[in-house]
Amino acid sequence: MPPQEIRLPAIRPTDTAIRRSLDAGIALTLLVLLSPVLLFAAVLVLFSSRGSLFYRQKRVGRDGHLFDICKFRTMRTGADRQGPSVTSADDCRITPAGRFLRNYKLDELPQLWNVVRGDMSLVGPRPQVPRFVDCFEPSLRRIVLHVRPGITGPTALHFRHEESLLADKPDRESFYIEQILPVKLQMDAEYVQNRSLRNDLRILSQTAWMFSGAPVQRALKFGGTRKHHGVTLPTPVVPGREISSAERGQEDIVGAAH
Repeated sequence: MPPQEIRLPAIRPTDTAIRRSLDAGIALTLLVLLSPVLLFAAVLVLFSSRGSLFYRQKRVGRDGHLFDICKFRTMRTGADRQGPSVTSADDCRITPAGRFLRNYKLDELPQLWNVVRGDMSLVGPRPQVPRFVDCFEPSLRRIVLHVRPGITGPTALHFRHEESLLADKPDRESFYIEQILPVKLQMDAEYVQNRSLRNDLRILSQTAWMFSGAPVQRALKFGGTRKHHGVTLPTPVVPGREISSAERGQEDIVGAAH
């Protein structure tokens, strides 16, 4: 992105209040509606391997403040001290139950509590660990950290198969930092600069469609692939639905990072 295009978006207090109220209300509602799924996931984790129910890790939030992100534990206890910070599909540290939870993104559901607490938003840039944030280009870092991180967002959807992309890389952490992270940063900065409630609702609907279960996933067809920085990104095409101009704009964002 050329320097003249880099700008911090103005955030009005009323917009912040509305977004925060919607985030908290929707997150609380989902926690109640999904309580049977949460209970199922909890039982699966506790009875499949030794260790705690949840995995907590320091992530960088709005304005650089650290917070503890919460997920269902999907790896052996202490696995984060026995390997790279990024995970691939063939990572031997993942438990069998954890692999199932990760396939359906069920391990991410406890982050709804992070939304209720105010650490995160439903939609936004995905939060990174501090040492990955240190790799951010400074001007783009200011933009991305200008808002609360999200459970889902443009990069979460485009890189939903990230673990498969990393599976055959001998040094997957270096590949992530050098190839994937710059593309994510570019996309997240563009999202923040053009953020609106309308776009967030569209992203939430796309997320619900893509991760609502195996039958829906089998119905999902891909309209092709794009390769940027050595990373192949699928273009999702939902049957009976045309790609919106906003989605085409997201594809242009990835292309600009090449």
